[in-house]
Amino acid sequence: MTPYDIIIIGSGPGGYSAAVRAAQLGYRTAIVEKYASLGGTCTNVGCIPSKALLDATENYHSVHTKFSAQGIEIKNLTLNFSQLMEHKKGVVRQNLSGLKYLMKKNKIEVIRGTATFVNSREIRVEHESTANIYSARHFIIATGSKPATIPGVTIDKKRIITSTEALSLPEKPGSMVIIGGGVIGVEMASIYARIGVQVTILEYMDSLIPAMDHDLGRELKRIFQKEGIRVLLKKRVTSVSASGEKVTVHFDSDQEDPDQVTADYCLVATGRKPYTEGLGLENTAIQLDERGRIQTNEKLQTREPHIYAIGDVIAGPMLAHKAEEDAVFGVETIHGQQPHLNYHLVPGVVYTWPEVAGVGYTEEQLKAKGIAYNVGKFPFSASGRARAAIDTQGFTKVLTDPKYGEVLGVHIIGARAADLIAQAVIGLHYEITDEDMFRISYAHPTYSETLKEAYLISSGQGAINI
Repeated sequence: MTPYDIIIIGSGPGGYSAAVRAAQLGYRTAIVEKYASLGGTCTNVGCIPSKALLDATENYHSVHTKFSAQGIEIKNLTLNFSQLMEHKKGVVRQNLSGLKYLMKKNKIEVIRGTATFVNSREIRVEHESTANIYSARHFIIATGSKPATIPGVTIDKKRIITSTEALSLPEKPGSMVIIGGGVIGVEMASIYARIGVQVTILEYMDSLIPAMDHDLGRELKRIFQKEGIRVLLKKRVTSVSASGEKVTVHFDSDQEDPDQVTADYCLVATGRKPYTEGLGLENTAIQLDERGRIQTNEKLQTREPHIYAIGDVIAGPMLAHKAEEDAVFGVETIHGQQPHLNYHLVPGVVYTWPEVAGVGYTEEQLKAKGIAYNVGKFPFSASGRARAAIDTQGFTKVLTDPKYGEVLGVHIIGARAADLIAQAVIGLHYEITDEDMFRISYAHPTYSETLKEAYLISSGQGAINI
Protein backbone atom coordinates (compact mmCIF):
# COMPACT_ATOMS: atom_id res chain seq x y z
CA MET A 1 0.00 0.00 0.00
CA THR A 2 1.26 3.48 -0.86
CA PRO A 3 2.08 5.26 2.42
CA TYR A 4 0.06 8.25 3.50
CA ASP A 5 1.71 11.62 3.92
CA ILE A 6 0.10 12.13 7.33
CA ILE A 7 -1.92 9.81 9.56
CA ILE A 8 -3.68 11.32 12.57
CA ILE A 9 -4.63 9.05 15.47
CA GLY A 10 -7.77 10.39 17.15
CA SER A 11 -10.59 12.49 15.72
CA GLY A 12 -11.33 15.01 18.45
CA PRO A 13 -10.92 18.78 17.90
CA GLY A 14 -7.15 18.38 17.61
CA GLY A 15 -7.35 15.36 15.34
CA TYR A 16 -9.96 16.59 12.90
CA SER A 17 -8.41 20.07 12.75
CA ALA A 18 -5.04 18.52 11.92
CA ALA A 19 -6.61 16.35 9.23
CA VAL A 20 -8.42 19.25 7.59
CA ARG A 21 -5.35 21.52 7.63
CA ALA A 22 -3.16 18.73 6.24
CA ALA A 23 -5.61 18.09 3.42
CA GLN A 24 -5.83 21.81 2.66
CA LEU A 25 -2.05 21.86 2.24
CA GLY A 26 -2.22 19.01 -0.24
CA TYR A 27 -1.19 16.04 1.88
CA ARG A 28 -2.64 12.57 1.44
CA THR A 29 -4.30 12.33 4.83
CA ALA A 30 -6.00 9.67 6.93
CA ILE A 31 -7.53 9.83 10.38
CA VAL A 32 -7.92 6.81 12.67
CA GLU A 33 -10.84 6.62 15.09
CA LYS A 34 -11.70 3.64 17.28
CA TYR A 35 -15.23 4.76 18.18
CA ALA A 36 -18.26 4.73 15.89
CA SER A 37 -18.46 8.53 15.84
CA LEU A 38 -15.88 11.13 14.94
CA GLY A 39 -15.34 14.14 17.17
CA GLY A 40 -13.79 12.62 20.28
CA THR A 41 -14.80 13.57 23.81
CA CYS A 42 -15.60 17.19 22.96
CA THR A 43 -18.25 16.51 20.35
CA ASN A 44 -19.76 13.36 21.81
CA VAL A 45 -19.56 13.54 25.59
CA GLY A 46 -17.94 16.87 26.45
CA CYS A 47 -18.00 20.42 25.13
CA ILE A 48 -20.93 20.18 22.74
CA PRO A 49 -23.52 18.16 24.72
CA SER A 50 -22.68 20.00 27.96
CA LYS A 51 -23.23 23.39 26.29
CA ALA A 52 -26.55 22.18 24.88
CA LEU A 53 -27.68 21.29 28.41
CA LEU A 54 -26.19 24.44 29.93
CA ASP A 55 -28.07 26.70 27.52
CA ALA A 56 -31.32 24.77 27.86
CA THR A 57 -31.27 24.69 31.65
CA GLU A 58 -30.34 28.37 31.82
CA ASN A 59 -33.46 29.14 29.78
CA TYR A 60 -35.53 27.13 32.23
CA HIS A 61 -33.86 28.87 35.17
CA SER A 62 -34.45 32.31 33.63
CA VAL A 63 -38.17 31.68 33.42
CA HIS A 64 -38.20 31.23 37.20
CA THR A 65 -35.80 34.02 38.14
CA LYS A 66 -36.14 36.81 35.54
CA PHE A 67 -39.30 36.59 33.50
CA SER A 68 -41.79 37.85 36.07
CA ALA A 69 -39.67 40.95 36.74
CA GLN A 70 -39.77 41.67 33.00
CA GLY A 71 -43.55 41.37 32.88
CA ILE A 72 -43.61 37.87 31.40
CA GLU A 73 -45.90 35.49 33.25
CA ILE A 74 -45.86 31.75 32.57
CA LYS A 75 -48.09 29.38 34.46
CA ASN A 76 -47.75 25.64 34.98
CA LEU A 77 -44.16 25.52 33.78
CA THR A 78 -42.79 21.97 33.56
CA LEU A 79 -39.52 20.35 32.62
CA ASN A 80 -39.53 17.47 30.17
CA PHE A 81 -36.27 15.77 31.16
CA SER A 82 -36.44 13.25 28.33
CA GLN A 83 -36.87 16.01 25.75
CA LEU A 84 -33.99 17.92 27.36
CA MET A 85 -31.75 14.93 26.68
CA GLU A 86 -33.16 14.51 23.17
CA HIS A 87 -32.29 18.13 22.42
CA LYS A 88 -28.71 17.41 23.52
CA LYS A 89 -28.56 14.34 21.27
CA GLY A 90 -29.86 16.36 18.34
CA VAL A 91 -27.15 18.99 18.76
CA VAL A 92 -24.49 16.26 18.86
CA ARG A 93 -25.91 14.65 15.70
CA GLN A 94 -25.75 17.97 13.86
CA ASN A 95 -22.10 18.43 14.78
CA LEU A 96 -21.25 14.86 13.80
CA SER A 97 -22.90 15.43 10.45
CA GLY A 98 -20.72 18.50 9.97
CA LEU A 99 -17.58 16.50 10.72
CA LYS A 100 -18.51 13.81 8.20
CA TYR A 101 -19.00 16.53 5.60
CA LEU A 102 -15.58 18.02 6.38
CA MET A 103 -13.89 14.64 5.93
CA LYS A 104 -15.65 14.05 2.62
CA LYS A 105 -15.10 17.56 1.31
CA ASN A 106 -11.36 17.44 2.04
CA LYS A 107 -10.93 13.86 0.78
CA ILE A 108 -9.69 12.62 4.15
CA GLU A 109 -9.81 8.86 4.56
CA VAL A 110 -11.41 7.75 7.81
CA ILE A 111 -9.92 4.49 9.12
CA ARG A 112 -12.06 2.77 11.75
CA GLY A 113 -10.34 0.88 14.52
CA THR A 114 -7.76 0.99 17.30
CA ALA A 115 -4.26 2.06 16.29
CA THR A 116 -1.06 0.61 17.75
CA PHE A 117 2.47 1.49 16.67
CA VAL A 118 4.22 -1.61 15.34
CA ASN A 119 7.34 0.50 14.95
CA SER A 120 8.00 4.20 14.40
CA ARG A 121 6.91 4.01 10.74
CA GLU A 122 3.87 1.72 10.86
CA ILE A 123 0.66 1.32 12.81
CA ARG A 124 -1.62 -1.68 13.14
CA VAL A 125 -5.32 -0.83 13.12
CA GLU A 126 -7.68 -3.44 14.51
CA HIS A 127 -11.39 -3.21 13.85
CA GLU A 128 -13.78 -5.97 14.81
CA SER A 129 -12.17 -9.15 13.38
CA THR A 130 -9.78 -7.48 10.94
CA ALA A 131 -6.37 -5.87 11.26
CA ASN A 132 -4.39 -3.82 8.74
CA ILE A 133 -0.98 -2.17 8.66
CA TYR A 134 -0.65 1.45 7.56
CA SER A 135 2.46 3.56 7.06
CA ALA A 136 3.00 7.29 6.75
CA ARG A 137 5.74 9.87 6.40
CA HIS A 138 4.37 11.64 9.46
CA PHE A 139 2.05 10.69 12.33
CA ILE A 140 0.15 12.98 14.68
CA ILE A 141 -1.04 11.52 17.99
CA ALA A 142 -4.27 13.20 19.07
CA THR A 143 -5.80 10.62 21.39
CA GLY A 144 -6.94 13.14 23.99
CA SER A 145 -7.73 12.38 27.62
CA LYS A 146 -10.13 10.48 29.84
CA PRO A 147 -11.67 11.19 33.26
CA ALA A 148 -9.32 10.78 36.22
CA THR A 149 -10.24 9.63 39.69
CA ILE A 150 -8.67 9.73 43.17
CA PRO A 151 -7.66 7.09 45.72
CA GLY A 152 -10.64 5.57 47.51
CA VAL A 153 -13.06 6.27 44.66
CA THR A 154 -13.98 3.62 42.10
CA ILE A 155 -16.18 4.76 39.22
CA ASP A 156 -18.92 2.20 38.50
CA LYS A 157 -20.72 4.33 35.86
CA LYS A 158 -24.02 3.63 37.63
CA ARG A 159 -24.15 5.66 40.83
CA ILE A 160 -20.51 6.78 40.95
CA ILE A 161 -20.18 8.45 37.60
CA THR A 162 -18.11 10.74 35.37
CA SER A 163 -19.31 13.64 33.26
CA THR A 164 -19.93 11.19 30.42
CA GLU A 165 -22.69 9.42 32.35
CA ALA A 166 -23.93 12.68 33.91
CA LEU A 167 -24.71 13.98 30.43
CA SER A 168 -27.01 11.04 29.72
CA LEU A 169 -28.84 10.20 32.94
CA PRO A 170 -32.09 8.28 32.33
CA GLU A 171 -34.11 10.52 34.63
CA LYS A 172 -33.75 13.67 36.68
CA PRO A 173 -32.08 12.87 40.01
CA GLY A 174 -33.14 14.33 43.32
CA SER A 175 -29.64 14.99 44.57
CA MET A 176 -26.02 14.87 43.44
CA VAL A 177 -22.66 15.30 45.12
CA ILE A 178 -19.82 16.46 42.89
CA ILE A 179 -16.20 15.75 43.77
CA GLY A 180 -14.19 18.57 42.26
CA GLY A 181 -14.94 22.25 41.83
CA GLY A 182 -13.01 22.76 38.62
CA VAL A 183 -14.48 23.59 35.23
CA ILE A 184 -16.31 20.28 34.71
CA GLY A 185 -17.60 20.17 38.26
CA VAL A 186 -19.09 23.67 38.32
CA GLU A 187 -20.64 23.33 34.86
CA MET A 188 -22.36 20.09 35.80
CA ALA A 189 -23.44 21.66 39.09
CA SER A 190 -25.07 24.48 37.12
CA ILE A 191 -26.94 22.13 34.82
CA TYR A 192 -28.51 20.10 37.59
CA ALA A 193 -29.05 22.79 40.23
CA ARG A 194 -31.03 24.87 37.73
CA ILE A 195 -33.61 22.11 37.29
CA GLY A 196 -34.12 21.57 41.01
CA VAL A 197 -31.50 18.95 41.89
CA GLN A 198 -29.90 19.34 45.32
CA VAL A 199 -26.20 19.75 44.51
CA THR A 200 -23.20 19.63 46.85
CA ILE A 201 -19.67 20.40 45.59
CA LEU A 202 -16.63 19.08 47.46
CA GLU A 203 -13.41 20.82 46.44
CA TYR A 204 -9.96 19.95 47.78
CA MET A 205 -8.51 23.44 47.21
CA ASP A 206 -9.55 26.68 48.91
CA SER A 207 -11.35 28.06 45.84
CA LEU A 208 -13.71 26.95 43.11
CA ILE A 209 -12.10 26.85 39.64
CA PRO A 210 -8.72 27.02 41.46
CA ALA A 211 -6.65 27.25 38.26
CA MET A 212 -8.24 30.61 37.45
CA ASP A 213 -7.91 33.98 39.21
CA HIS A 214 -9.20 33.41 42.74
CA ASP A 215 -11.46 36.46 42.65
CA LEU A 216 -13.48 34.59 40.03
CA GLY A 217 -13.78 31.52 42.23
CA ARG A 218 -14.89 33.55 45.23
CA GLU A 219 -17.57 35.31 43.21
CA LEU A 220 -18.77 32.06 41.65
CA LYS A 221 -19.07 30.49 45.11
CA ARG A 222 -21.19 33.42 46.27
CA ILE A 223 -23.45 33.10 43.25
CA PHE A 224 -23.74 29.32 43.62
CA GLN A 225 -24.65 29.53 47.28
CA LYS A 226 -27.28 32.13 46.47
CA GLU A 227 -28.74 29.65 43.97
CA GLY A 228 -28.87 26.88 46.58
CA ILE A 229 -25.72 24.95 45.63
CA ARG A 230 -23.83 23.76 48.68
CA VAL A 231 -20.10 24.45 48.30
CA LEU A 232 -17.59 22.86 50.70
CA LEU A 233 -13.96 23.89 50.15
CA LYS A 234 -10.73 22.37 51.49
CA LYS A 235 -12.34 18.94 51.71
CA ARG A 236 -10.36 15.77 50.98
CA VAL A 237 -12.57 12.90 49.89
CA THR A 238 -11.48 9.62 51.48
CA SER A 239 -13.99 7.13 50.09
CA VAL A 240 -17.24 6.70 48.20
CA SER A 241 -19.68 3.83 48.67
CA ALA A 242 -22.84 2.95 46.74
CA SER A 243 -25.80 1.11 48.19
CA GLY A 244 -28.90 0.54 46.10
CA GLU A 245 -30.02 3.88 44.68
CA LYS A 246 -27.90 5.99 47.01
CA VAL A 247 -24.23 6.83 47.27
CA THR A 248 -22.31 8.19 50.28
CA VAL A 249 -19.19 10.31 50.01
CA HIS A 250 -16.86 10.44 53.02
CA PHE A 251 -14.38 13.29 53.47
CA ASP A 252 -12.07 14.93 56.00
CA SER A 253 -13.94 17.65 57.81
CA ASP A 254 -13.95 19.93 60.81
CA GLN A 255 -16.47 20.48 63.59
CA GLU A 256 -18.60 22.82 61.49
CA ASP A 257 -19.35 20.34 58.72
CA PRO A 258 -20.41 16.68 58.72
CA ASP A 259 -17.91 14.19 57.34
CA GLN A 260 -20.19 12.61 54.74
CA VAL A 261 -22.81 13.46 52.14
CA THR A 262 -25.42 11.07 50.76
CA ALA A 263 -27.07 11.61 47.38
CA ASP A 264 -28.60 9.81 44.41
CA TYR A 265 -25.39 10.15 42.39
CA CYS A 266 -21.73 10.99 42.95
CA LEU A 267 -20.12 12.74 40.01
CA VAL A 268 -16.33 12.45 40.00
CA ALA A 269 -14.96 15.61 38.36
CA THR A 270 -11.34 15.52 39.54
CA GLY A 271 -9.82 16.30 36.17
CA ARG A 272 -8.65 14.28 33.21
CA LYS A 273 -5.54 12.29 32.32
CA PRO A 274 -3.81 11.73 28.96
CA TYR A 275 -4.99 8.70 27.00
CA THR A 276 -1.99 6.72 25.79
CA GLU A 277 -2.89 3.14 26.74
CA GLY A 278 -2.58 0.63 23.92
CA LEU A 279 -0.78 2.98 21.53
CA GLY A 280 2.31 0.79 21.42
CA LEU A 281 4.59 3.66 22.34
CA GLU A 282 7.03 1.12 23.74
CA ASN A 283 7.71 0.11 20.14
CA THR A 284 9.02 3.60 19.44
CA ALA A 285 11.42 6.02 21.11
CA ILE A 286 8.52 8.16 22.38
CA GLN A 287 8.73 9.02 26.09
CA LEU A 288 6.14 10.00 28.68
CA ASP A 289 6.63 12.57 31.46
CA GLU A 290 5.86 12.10 35.17
CA ARG A 291 2.17 12.87 34.53
CA GLY A 292 1.79 10.38 31.71
CA ARG A 293 1.90 13.00 28.96
CA ILE A 294 3.82 12.48 25.75
CA GLN A 295 7.03 14.50 25.78
CA THR A 296 7.43 16.90 22.86
CA ASN A 297 9.78 19.70 21.89
CA GLU A 298 8.79 23.27 20.99
CA LYS A 299 7.70 22.05 17.56
CA LEU A 300 5.42 19.36 19.10
CA GLN A 301 7.73 16.62 17.84
CA THR A 302 8.19 13.53 20.00
CA ARG A 303 11.49 11.63 20.40
CA GLU A 304 10.62 10.33 16.93
CA PRO A 305 10.94 13.56 14.89
CA HIS A 306 8.37 12.47 12.29
CA ILE A 307 5.77 11.71 15.00
CA TYR A 308 3.99 14.67 16.54
CA ALA A 309 1.63 14.82 19.53
CA ILE A 310 -1.04 17.43 20.24
CA GLY A 311 -3.91 18.35 22.55
CA ASP A 312 -4.67 16.77 25.90
CA VAL A 313 -2.04 14.07 25.44
CA ILE A 314 0.80 16.62 25.86
CA ALA A 315 1.62 19.43 28.30
CA GLY A 316 -0.51 22.56 28.38
CA PRO A 317 -4.14 23.36 29.17
CA MET A 318 -6.61 20.55 28.40
CA LEU A 319 -8.89 22.62 26.19
CA ALA A 320 -10.47 21.87 22.82
CA HIS A 321 -9.33 25.17 21.33
CA LYS A 322 -5.79 24.57 22.56
CA ALA A 323 -5.85 21.21 20.76
CA GLU A 324 -7.00 22.94 17.59
CA GLU A 325 -4.14 25.43 17.84
CA ASP A 326 -1.70 22.56 18.40
CA ALA A 327 -3.11 20.82 15.34
CA VAL A 328 -2.63 23.68 12.92
CA PHE A 329 0.79 24.45 14.41
CA GLY A 330 1.95 20.85 13.98
CA VAL A 331 0.76 20.47 10.41
CA GLU A 332 2.14 23.82 9.31
CA THR A 333 5.47 22.93 10.94
CA ILE A 334 5.52 19.71 8.91
CA HIS A 335 4.85 21.86 5.85
CA GLY A 336 7.96 23.93 6.54
CA GLN A 337 6.19 27.00 7.85
CA GLN A 338 7.06 28.76 11.11
CA PRO A 339 3.76 29.17 12.99
CA HIS A 340 3.52 30.70 16.45
CA LEU A 341 2.05 29.08 19.56
CA ASN A 342 1.76 30.64 23.06
CA TYR A 343 -0.21 28.74 25.70
CA HIS A 344 -0.11 31.80 27.96
CA LEU A 345 -2.57 33.43 25.56
CA VAL A 346 -5.04 30.54 25.41
CA PRO A 347 -8.22 31.72 27.18
CA GLY A 348 -9.98 29.57 29.74
CA VAL A 349 -13.79 29.64 29.83
CA VAL A 350 -16.39 28.22 32.22
CA TYR A 351 -19.92 28.07 30.82
CA THR A 352 -21.87 28.60 33.99
CA TRP A 353 -24.19 31.59 34.13
CA PRO A 354 -22.82 34.07 34.56
CA GLU A 355 -19.98 32.81 32.42
CA VAL A 356 -16.38 32.92 33.62
CA ALA A 357 -13.36 33.62 31.41
CA GLY A 358 -9.73 34.55 31.81
CA VAL A 359 -6.51 34.97 29.85
CA GLY A 360 -2.95 35.91 30.75
CA TYR A 361 -1.59 36.17 34.27
CA THR A 362 -3.81 35.75 37.32
CA GLU A 363 -3.27 38.01 40.30
CA GLU A 364 -1.89 35.03 42.23
CA GLN A 365 0.68 34.33 39.51
CA LEU A 366 1.84 37.95 39.42
CA LYS A 367 2.29 37.98 43.20
CA ALA A 368 4.23 34.71 43.09
CA LYS A 369 6.56 36.08 40.41
CA GLY A 370 7.02 39.41 42.17
CA ILE A 371 5.68 41.34 39.18
CA ALA A 372 4.19 44.76 39.94
CA TYR A 373 0.68 45.37 38.62
CA ASN A 374 -2.34 47.64 38.72
CA VAL A 375 -5.89 46.35 39.10
CA GLY A 376 -8.93 47.72 37.33
CA LYS A 377 -12.19 46.15 38.46
CA PHE A 378 -15.67 47.12 37.29
CA PRO A 379 -18.92 45.46 38.43
CA PHE A 380 -21.62 44.32 36.04
CA SER A 381 -24.12 45.86 38.47
CA ALA A 382 -22.92 49.28 37.24
CA SER A 383 -23.56 48.37 33.59
CA GLY A 384 -26.69 49.76 31.97
CA ARG A 385 -26.86 46.79 29.60
CA ALA A 386 -26.54 44.31 32.47
CA ARG A 387 -29.28 46.03 34.46
CA ALA A 388 -31.59 45.99 31.45
CA ALA A 389 -31.07 42.25 31.04
CA ILE A 390 -31.11 41.52 34.81
CA ASP A 391 -27.60 40.11 34.45
CA THR A 392 -25.89 42.19 37.11
CA GLN A 393 -23.81 39.50 38.82
CA GLY A 394 -20.05 39.52 38.40
CA PHE A 395 -17.29 41.87 37.34
CA THR A 396 -14.52 42.53 34.84
CA LYS A 397 -10.99 42.63 36.24
CA VAL A 398 -7.89 43.71 34.33
CA LEU A 399 -4.28 43.52 35.47
CA THR A 400 -1.82 45.93 33.84
CA ASP A 401 1.82 46.99 34.10
CA PRO A 402 2.13 50.14 36.29
CA LYS A 403 4.90 51.69 34.21
CA TYR A 404 3.87 51.14 30.60
CA GLY A 405 0.24 50.05 30.96
CA GLU A 406 0.72 46.75 29.11
CA VAL A 407 -2.22 44.42 29.70
CA LEU A 408 -1.01 41.42 31.74
CA GLY A 409 -4.25 39.56 32.36
CA VAL A 410 -8.01 39.89 32.02
CA HIS A 411 -10.55 37.99 34.10
CA ILE A 412 -14.32 38.21 33.73
CA ILE A 413 -17.27 36.68 35.52
CA GLY A 414 -20.44 38.00 33.99
CA ALA A 415 -22.88 37.75 31.12
CA ARG A 416 -21.22 36.79 27.80
CA ALA A 417 -17.76 36.56 29.36
CA ALA A 418 -16.96 33.72 26.95
CA ASP A 419 -17.34 36.13 24.03
CA LEU A 420 -15.88 39.21 25.71
CA ILE A 421 -12.58 37.48 26.47
CA ALA A 422 -11.68 37.40 22.76
CA GLN A 423 -10.99 41.14 22.85
CA ALA A 424 -8.60 40.63 25.76
CA VAL A 425 -6.75 37.88 23.90
CA ILE A 426 -6.10 40.34 21.07
CA GLY A 427 -4.81 42.91 23.54
CA LEU A 428 -2.36 40.48 25.13
CA HIS A 429 -1.27 39.04 21.80
CA TYR A 430 -0.24 42.43 20.46
CA GLU A 431 1.11 43.63 23.85
CA ILE A 432 -0.94 46.80 23.85
CA THR A 433 -1.75 49.04 26.80
CA ASP A 434 -4.74 49.81 28.98
CA GLU A 435 -4.88 53.26 27.37
CA ASP A 436 -5.01 51.71 23.90
CA MET A 437 -7.87 49.54 25.10
CA PHE A 438 -9.98 52.28 26.69
CA ARG A 439 -9.50 54.81 23.87
CA ILE A 440 -11.18 52.64 21.24
CA SER A 441 -14.94 53.09 20.84
CA TYR A 442 -17.32 50.70 22.58
CA ALA A 443 -20.98 50.51 21.60
CA HIS A 444 -23.39 51.65 24.30
CA PRO A 445 -25.04 49.97 26.06
CA THR A 446 -23.09 46.68 25.87
CA TYR A 447 -21.46 44.25 28.27
CA SER A 448 -18.14 45.09 26.59
CA GLU A 449 -18.19 48.49 28.29
CA THR A 450 -17.23 46.76 31.53
CA LEU A 451 -13.86 46.16 29.87
CA LYS A 452 -13.49 49.81 28.91
CA GLU A 453 -14.23 50.94 32.46
CA ALA A 454 -11.84 48.38 33.96
CA TYR A 455 -9.06 49.58 31.65
CA LEU A 456 -9.77 53.18 32.66
CA ILE A 457 -9.54 52.28 36.34
CA SER A 458 -6.32 50.28 35.95
CA SER A 459 -4.68 53.21 34.13
CA GLY A 460 -5.36 55.50 37.08
CA GLN A 461 -8.44 57.21 35.70
CA GLY A 462 -11.93 56.67 37.03
CA ALA A 463 -14.90 55.03 35.39
CA ILE A 464 -16.84 57.41 33.15
CA ASN A 465 -19.98 55.53 32.13
CA ILE A 466 -22.75 53.18 33.25
